[in-house]
Amino acid sequence: MTDSSSRRQFGKFMVAGFSAAALGPIARANELGTVRRNISTFSAQDWHPYFSNLNHNAILVDTQSRALHFWSEDESVYKLYPTSVPISPELTRLGRTRITRKVKDPDWRPTPAMLERNPDWPLYMPPGPDNPLGTHALHLSWQYYRIHGTHDTRKIGRRSSNGCVGLYNEHISELFDLANVGTQVLLI
Repeated sequence: MTDSSSRRQFGKFMVAGFSAAALGPIARANELGTVRRNISTFSAQDWHPYFSNLNHNAILVDTQSRALHFWSEDESVYKLYPTSVPISPELTRLGRTRITRKVKDPDWRPTPAMLERNPDWPLYMPPGPDNPLGTHALHLSWQYYRIHGTHDTRKIGRRSSNGCVGLYNEHISELFDLANVGTQVLLI
């Protein structure tokens, strides 16, 4: 059994157990009108509201739901991935960009702003299992911004990055093969 499949099985077990245990209190809170629902959704999206066409493929990153959507140019492929997103609004860049470069086994250098916030960080990290960019990186036309993998899977689904969009390494590997240089990207 692979490490990722055993994590998924454990997660399903935990969710099932938690759901059964929490059902009573949630039902009571719902009756009292005190349940607060998460308004963000992790669901399939249509590309039409976001892009005028799918030339060169399209990626939508929804920073509220923490999801990345990919559509192929011929509409034969649609993928939906959980992501990590920037930790604060100040680090979040929204708008249109595109993929300018694809790198397998990337090395990492923190940006000047990262080093200012975290002076104890290394100036350089070679490719490898502890590299913050994971196994693959898609460079965006915005300086310092990437869609990349992560060695720290606890970050996925959270506001935890310094500006980039992070994916599980197995997901960025798949997206890396699907996306091209020139793929249009929209962060909302």
